[in-house]
Amino acid sequence: MVSGNGVCFPILGFASFLLFFYMSFGSLRFSFLFEENGKPLSFVERNGTQFVLDGKALYVNGWNSYWLMGQSVEVYNRPKVREMLQNGAKMGFTVCRTWAFNDGDYNALQISPGHFDEQTFKALDYVIAEARQNGIRLLLSLVNNLQAYGGKTQYVKWAWEEGVGLSSSNDSFFFDPSIRSYFKNYVKTVLTRKNTITKIEYRNDPTIFGWELINEPRCMYDPSGDTLQEWLEEMSSFVKSIDKNHLLTIGHEGFYGPNDLKDSTVNPKYWASRLGIDFIRNSNISNIDFTSVHIYADHWFHDQSFEDQLKFVSKWMLSHIEDGDNVLNKPVVFSEYGYSEFNKNFSFSDREKMYRRVTDIIYKSAKKNKSGAGALVWQFLVGGMNEFSDEYGMVPWESLSTHSLFIEQSCRLAKLKQLPQQYPSFKDLC
Repeated sequence: MVSGNGVCFPILGFASFLLFFYMSFGSLRFSFLFEENGKPLSFVERNGTQFVLDGKALYVNGWNSYWLMGQSVEVYNRPKVREMLQNGAKMGFTVCRTWAFNDGDYNALQISPGHFDEQTFKALDYVIAEARQNGIRLLLSLVNNLQAYGGKTQYVKWAWEEGVGLSSSNDSFFFDPSIRSYFKNYVKTVLTRKNTITKIEYRNDPTIFGWELINEPRCMYDPSGDTLQEWLEEMSSFVKSIDKNHLLTIGHEGFYGPNDLKDSTVNPKYWASRLGIDFIRNSNISNIDFTSVHIYADHWFHDQSFEDQLKFVSKWMLSHIEDGDNVLNKPVVFSEYGYSEFNKNFSFSDREKMYRRVTDIIYKSAKKNKSGAGALVWQFLVGGMNEFSDEYGMVPWESLSTHSLFIEQSCRLAKLKQLPQQYPSFKDLC
């Protein structure tokens, strides 16, 4: 369309510029919004088995959206990220777990060892700034044990290509000195990154709930667990030498080791103790502030009935909460849980029963001041993201009953301890 006076093109061009500017830099004001009565946003801390915020106990109700950084690289995709964080806040969620890594993959953050893509880093800047705007704190994972988004496989490949790798085994990620150096450099770069939007270094930003060393670590090369234990001790110490502000966890699935009595009484099956991991030993490292546990009873017990899977979930959760209270003296976060739509005779009703079982156990633990400190469901999406979905993915507000279940959990946890919350207004929500 062309107007008679010739001004249409300049107006449209200026409007497009304004839209691009807002989408790219509209969060410049974020660093000022998350203050109350002139008081800066506080870091979440730990006191024994509880998280503490501004002197009050904090119990977590939250979710996973691993895709936030990847979807923020292209400006036109950022509304999806904003929508997810805004709706998470409207549901009363307080924490979102997401990836702070993409190693050598499409839109990689780390292109090669020590080389980073600034556009992707700015995408992570945006995620953190947008979370801050919406009152959501982020649990940021630093590397993947799995191959998705590069993971430890990519690190091993880099070392092999440079002629310094000791082994082509994926598990050399944990014992190869060159690869350990790669990872330490990555960690230091991320933790000391100065956000281009908020102007705050990541290590100094309370928007970040905490760091997760690695998603679902396994080291089958050494079933004794010694190799992984040494790596966890070294890397947790390294993180804390750079960043003493934030909480740190492992990213553990929660399986008990071969020398633990619960190997035979609580672990899903015999294979769970042969993965080179040990929940108690690993979580007992002094620099690990809270434990992480995953819940996928449907994957671990394909042959069991749904009711038996529910019973296992209760046993699994209560066992780890008992460990947090009596052995580790640390909070326990069930940082992934879900129920697959690929299950035989799947129903949304069964999925909600599974969610209800998890949230009820967390609530009862909170009522008794126990170590069950929260749970993060896997995973949430917004509309039009089918390619990012998996058998667990959902758009929660598309189901009234699912949506209500999570809001109820947010409200009863908030009311229970009169928790400090800035966004959203829990008085209005609940």
